[in-house]
Order: sequence, then C-alpha cells, then structure tokens
Amino acid sequence: MIIGFSGLGKMGGQMVARLLAGGHEVYVVNRSPEPVDKMVALGAKRGDSLENLTKLLKPVIIWLMVPADVVDEQFNTILKTAPMSSIIIDGGNSNFRDTQRRAETAKSRGIFFVDVGTSGGILGEKNGFSMMVGGDKQAVQLITPVIDSLAAPYGWHHFGPAGSGHYVKMVHNAIEYGMMESYAEGYRMLREGPYTELDLAAAGRIWQHGSIIDSLLNQLTMEAIEENPSLEGIDGVVAESGEARWTLELARELNIPMPSIQASFDVRLQSQQGQVNFATKLLAAMRNKFGGHNLNPDQ
Repeated sequence: MIIGFSGLGKMGGQMVARLLAGGHEVYVVNRSPEPVDKMVALGAKRGDSLENLTKLLKPVIIWLMVPADVVDEQFNTILKTAPMSSIIIDGGNSNFRDTQRRAETAKSRGIFFVDVGTSGGILGEKNGFSMMVGGDKQAVQLITPVIDSLAAPYGWHHFGPAGSGHYVKMVHNAIEYGMMESYAEGYRMLREGPYTELDLAAAGRIWQHGSIIDSLLNQLTMEAIEENPSLEGIDGVVAESGEARWTLELARELNIPMPSIQASFDVRLQSQQGQVNFATKLLAAMRNKFGGHNLNPDQ
C-alpha cells in the first residue's frame, strides 16, 4: 500500500522501516529533518508536509505517530485539505475520549479516523508490534495490509468503534505500571534483604526458565542489572506517560478500586519529588530498555 507517516521518533522510525521491509510505499514527514533523511536512505519518500501528503497520496491514508499533545494540531491540518474518504490513523498514546471526539469531527467531514494503540517499544521492528485497533470497520479493512506488516504474528485485533483501541492500550499501560513496580520492588528486596551478596541478574535469569513470573519485562530487567549491577548514573526519577493517570481517573468515575496500579503510579509521582531508591532507578532502567526512554528525564 501507499501510506503517509508522520512522526519518526523511537517507535515511528522502526515502524516505517518495518513497512518498507513489507513492500509498502511510505511518504514520511517529521518536525526535524534528520529522521526523514534516515528513512529516505532506507527507501522511504519525502512527504515534505502534512498538507503535501494530502495531495501526493491517492487514496489519502496518513498514520500519525506523535505525542498526544500534538495530535490535534496535525489532525486539524490534515482535515483542511484531505478529500472525503481519507483515513487518518492515530497510533500514539491518546486519551480514548479525545479519540472519540476526533472521530466524530472526521466523520462530519466524510473522513475516517482509526485509533491503533501500539505496544512493542524499540523491540517492535524485529519482533513486530502489539496493535489494539478501534474505528470504522470499513476503514480498518482497507488498512489491514499495513497493520499486518506492522504487527507481530497474531498481534492485532479490531476491538470496536472509535476509541476502543486506545482504551485497551490505556489499560495495557496501567497494567504495565503495576508489573514494573512489582519487579522493581522484588529486586530491591533481593538487594537490600538479609543476604547481601545475592546475584540479582542470576536470580532474574533463573526466573526466565520455568518460573511463573518469567516475561519479556523480567528479561529486560535482568539485562539492565547485568549491565549495571548498582544502576550507577541513574537518578531514579521516573516519568509517567499519562495513560495510567487516565485509567485511574476513569476507575474512580466507575468506582472500580485499583490499589496496585494506584500505588505504582504514586511511586512515580513521589520519585519526581525526590523519593528515589534502587527500585525507582530500576524502573527508569526498564523504561530505557523497552522504550528507549531517557534514563534521567530531568537532564
């Protein structure tokens, strides 16, 4: 297929590379030129601007892989010149309620808006991504070849109307917070408990073979400890992307208790106020491993 792609950050660039490997023709735009040059070297074509993409592409299919606070700006730019039956895809971490609003606006213009919650981080180019899709069934069917190329085997599902994909991804990220916190606290307990010379990386390695808590996340945690046993140079401040916050806000509206996810979220907020320790340093190391996030976000 021919598709436009905006946003060549940590995941976006890898997604374009995967699309090119799958035989798709991809026109790329980005706020800074260097990532565009890199993708062009791989075989992508310069899109120059979002406005230009709506003229170059027939049909107009544009994938946005940008931060949540940028989506409206780019969405509105595309709406100004995109013809009817165009498809706009938001693959980032948007609030599902914003997605519902954008889908209604797009529908009033005869344009489709598809949300694709995307997980896989910087490992997705090799392994494929996990993709949680929402939006009009007809539009999803049209872009299925693109999603097939991006997703891991059996790694995507169309969950329903606009917003449902981002909703499932929101809950996914909230679960991720809780899992990360559990691993971080457990490894801290190993390090600071009564046996002071325990090999933490060895424990993680053993857990990856036959234990109930083996996972990709534990594998990455073990690797981070193996590479830097004392987590030297990591300040322990942990950022939050917004999705656990949105999940907790909705849970309060629905009167659904979420004590584990709330506690993990609070730890991140407290780290930003200076309450750091081995566990918060390990959280930062995990985020760097799977998402390429800055080890020290304040620097």
